[in-house]
Amino acid sequence: MVDFSAFKGWRPPAALASEVASVPYDVLSTQEARLIIESNSKSMMRVIRPDGEMPEGSSLYSDDAYKQALASFNDLIARGLLVQDSTPHYYVYAQQMGAHRQVGLMGLGSINDYDNDRIKKHEFTRPDKEEDRVRHIDAVGAHLGPVFLSYRGQSRIDELVDSVIGQRPDVEFTADDGIEHVLWAVSSAEMVGAIHASFSEVDAFYIADGHHRAAAAARLGKGKDASDARSSFLVVAFPDHALKILSYNRVVHHLNGHSVEAIMSKLEGLFEIEPLSGPEEPTTPKRFSMYIDGRWYGLSFKSTVDTFADDAVLSLDVSLLQNYVLAPIFGVEDPRTDTGIEFVGGIRGLSTLSERADKNQSVAFSMYPTSMQELLSVADSGTVMPPKSTWFEPKLRTGMVVNRFRD
Repeated sequence: MVDFSAFKGWRPPAALASEVASVPYDVLSTQEARLIIESNSKSMMRVIRPDGEMPEGSSLYSDDAYKQALASFNDLIARGLLVQDSTPHYYVYAQQMGAHRQVGLMGLGSINDYDNDRIKKHEFTRPDKEEDRVRHIDAVGAHLGPVFLSYRGQSRIDELVDSVIGQRPDVEFTADDGIEHVLWAVSSAEMVGAIHASFSEVDAFYIADGHHRAAAAARLGKGKDASDARSSFLVVAFPDHALKILSYNRVVHHLNGHSVEAIMSKLEGLFEIEPLSGPEEPTTPKRFSMYIDGRWYGLSFKSTVDTFADDAVLSLDVSLLQNYVLAPIFGVEDPRTDTGIEFVGGIRGLSTLSERADKNQSVAFSMYPTSMQELLSVADSGTVMPPKSTWFEPKLRTGMVVNRFRD
């Protein structure tokens, strides 16, 4: 079983939650963060993006930035914008984006589970980003942005969550981006005990988003016993059936010296190529939409091409595109480091792909989204996905509840 614990969370007063809670730290530029901070001194953005209130040109990774983060965090607490619950709680967190609704449980995950692979990973982390998260978490003495986890759904947990969301929520607001955020604080000892017991049926958690935050927390908590607050970290756990993965599309900013005609000729050996009347997202796996030279095409693998059905990683659409198209035709050998490839989240739409391809007279590919089952299979196999394989929406808000482990 996984260790999933209640905790005494720090959270904004209900009437101020919409002003305090913010988008994650890594989705905005310094200037965008600065504009939010200038218009709202209550925002958690001050803590997660301290460069937004430092002089122009300041580094987000400087000693001064981490000191500024702590000062801003202490300021929010001193002003009563974050208040600690007096008893251990779980928190039910629901988000609505368009027709999609996802409901998860917020609590503490275990560093021991992370180290022993009961919290499973599907991505490598970058040392520089991991080090930044280590320094930031350690500086403020708190886990601010929760790690986004999933697990294979359990009917008992679903029943408990349903019983909570049938009650009046503690917090409910719609953010500027149109996404609704709702929070229920679960305080009764009986319900807290029932939720904790229900996770005895869950064999593993899977990181959906937040690999760097989880790895950083694990480094800070390594070797600490269960009595040390650093032995756990903030998570929101969703059943796999609740989540939606969007496509993570590709733009290659060159044609690798080939003419459009030569590229089409190479692709004809691999795909059935169908001219499209306009932008069209793939509706089935093993199919891509390609934009090149002002036109859209549908690409479906020919039956003679090995799509590696028995290999959890090689059978992924992102792997097939990389191994059959991006590397051999466009020379993108390592998508982690190649500056000629750009990754575009599916939420940005196909018009973004065509605009960026037109700008460089290059090529764009729209992908069929990776499925949750594919993610679980890769993690269970102990392997990792290619970079930028999944794009989860909606993103978790930072500051709905935080876990402060040091005063």
